[in-house]
Amino acid sequence: MMTKLAAAPDRSALRQALSAAVGAAHVRDEAAPDHGATLFVLPGSTAEVAAVVAIARSHGVSIVAQGGHTGLVGGCQSHPGQIVLSLTRMALIEAVYPDERVAVVQAGVALEVLQTAALMHGLEPGIDLAARGTATIGGMVSTNAGGIMAHRYGVMRHRVLGLEAVLPDGTIYSDMTRVVKNTAGYDLKHLFIGAEGTLGIVTRVVIKLEPLPKSTATVMLGLPSVAATLEAISLALRCDAGHLRAAEGLWQSYIQLTARAQGWSEPSFPLDQPICLLVMLGGGDQTDLNEGIEQIFGAILDHYPTSTGIIAASKRQEADLWRLREDTDQLYRAHAAAPSYDVSVPLSEIAAYVDHVTRSLAQIDGGITPYVFGHLADGNLHIVLNRAGPLEAAVSSAVEHVLYDILRDLGGSFSAEHGVGAKRISALVATTDPAKLCTMMRVKQALDPDLIMNPGKVLPLQPLAREKSQ
Repeated sequence: MMTKLAAAPDRSALRQALSAAVGAAHVRDEAAPDHGATLFVLPGSTAEVAAVVAIARSHGVSIVAQGGHTGLVGGCQSHPGQIVLSLTRMALIEAVYPDERVAVVQAGVALEVLQTAALMHGLEPGIDLAARGTATIGGMVSTNAGGIMAHRYGVMRHRVLGLEAVLPDGTIYSDMTRVVKNTAGYDLKHLFIGAEGTLGIVTRVVIKLEPLPKSTATVMLGLPSVAATLEAISLALRCDAGHLRAAEGLWQSYIQLTARAQGWSEPSFPLDQPICLLVMLGGGDQTDLNEGIEQIFGAILDHYPTSTGIIAASKRQEADLWRLREDTDQLYRAHAAAPSYDVSVPLSEIAAYVDHVTRSLAQIDGGITPYVFGHLADGNLHIVLNRAGPLEAAVSSAVEHVLYDILRDLGGSFSAEHGVGAKRISALVATTDPAKLCTMMRVKQALDPDLIMNPGKVLPLQPLAREKSQ
């Protein structure tokens, strides 16, 4: 049985102990404005993180680890009486090994900083996402982040060779393996990847790097159907001129919104197609890539004559096209706190799934229209509602039923890359295999019986009834 922490720790004694561990300047009486925690602590090393955890445990106080504030499911929400542990001071790239194609970094390093460091050696982390400027490696590990290149290089789970983490009892778990082949017992790093700080705090990471292509080429296609987008992606995957780096689908309502907000227009490319597809190829020769892009466009026109397309003629135009995809802030300016969802759907099921979602949401509460966009090469769809949030409980439940009810039978997932956090626990309980859920609860119980680490995230605070009966 999980036990709850003491409700009223001695604040003065707690602050004094934390100040002794990390320095008084790195303990603040209040957390960031969007957090409700009692203390905000900034350790500068793994040893200091371990000291903070041990102190918190001895005082009966729980900890919420904080990364770059880019999460969308409430994974870093805190409450009065808790400690927010920020990894801001742990932002050092310790080493880059170009010949090994490996980087060793502290958890507070932003993705864009790592990308810049790797670029100096003609390498990249093999993962990219729109929040690259603020998303931290530790946060990305903890949420098993995906991004636009997951179809080629995998998600964060596939980028991590080794890591260091502090366990709930203050023990330092260190497995900074720098090699791919390693069959020395259980690969325990995967307990922390995607656990959202509920099993330990990731402090250092060994990241696998990939060669950065010398050139890229981008086309945006206006297409009549999902079938056409999948054919275009298939053509890009088989293109001899280069490799597919990204294939992003933008349904009509989404691209019309971002284009209008940015003042973007192109007379030869009216935004009247049901779906647009951004395709980027990477390779060694710009001329070959341009020819490859033109061949893809030509083949699509042969099969779908009503298709349209615009090929980026410069790096600036390429950036402008990608901004139409990445400027998701426009959704939340149009609909404050708009409810957003993040699902994975097998490629062959995407068309039917989107049709089901669109029709079914329209029948809820006077009609809800979704904005849909996402990583079509791997089936990850982002769905944002044209409503200000939060939704009323009954409406929210009806929406989740529409989005999630059929996913498990399809072989998909209700959470593709955003995690579970505090917002998706009910969805996890409703859609996950009971044996898997109970196993997760047992792992949590074994490692963190006192709920020190980020309680109320990923798993319910109390054991499930079905677990008690076993």
